[in-house]
Amino acid sequence: MFSDLSKAFGQTGDPAFRKVFFISAGASLVIFALLWGLAGYGFSFFDAMIVEWAESDGWFVSALGTAAQALSWFLVIALSLILFPSVMLIIIPLFLEDIARAVEAKYYPELEPGRVPPMAETILGSISFVGVTLLVNIIVLPLYFIPVIQLFVFPLVNGYLLGREYFEMVAQRRYPLAEAKVFRKKNRGRVMISGFLLAFLLTIPILNIVMPIWATAFMLHRFERARRIAA
Repeated sequence: MFSDLSKAFGQTGDPAFRKVFFISAGASLVIFALLWGLAGYGFSFFDAMIVEWAESDGWFVSALGTAAQALSWFLVIALSLILFPSVMLIIIPLFLEDIARAVEAKYYPELEPGRVPPMAETILGSISFVGVTLLVNIIVLPLYFIPVIQLFVFPLVNGYLLGREYFEMVAQRRYPLAEAKVFRKKNRGRVMISGFLLAFLLTIPILNIVMPIWATAFMLHRFERARRIAA
């Protein structure tokens, strides 16, 4: 497993990897810039509502409005940093083929090009995955505040989700979706342990931005290893 992860790390400088990273990061920044613009527009209305509610424009109301805006911007920026990797999880699968072909060209040159899923299927799958991940984490959020239990909840929940998603994503290049799911279930132990490792990488600031690219390459290695064992 760690040799497969090392291969994924070692290919970070590959032109295809860099291209996907910069496109995904740039698209994510554009999305957040639009959200920040909408937030600023909304905050201006919020500030006006405070002044109108107090029926005054004195220093106290002004200070209250400034404090509210500062807190609001802090929350917006904090949430942006937290959600940035999640947005990249939506965008990067659109470039799965670029990453997969770069990995196969280096390590599996004998393979034929894989099946390319329709764009609509890829987009819906990415949005669905991120939505389910966020929903599940919101549901188990109270458990994150319980000592000891919190150490196991995040890797267990997100490890399962990440392992399942990325394994099936690369498997669909070689199998129809139904067969990819069956093959994933046959290798559930390998998939879950690999997912736990990805969940750990997701907790490391800065590195978690690159994690979706590494995860794609890593899971392709894990898939090919499982496929050769099953052959």
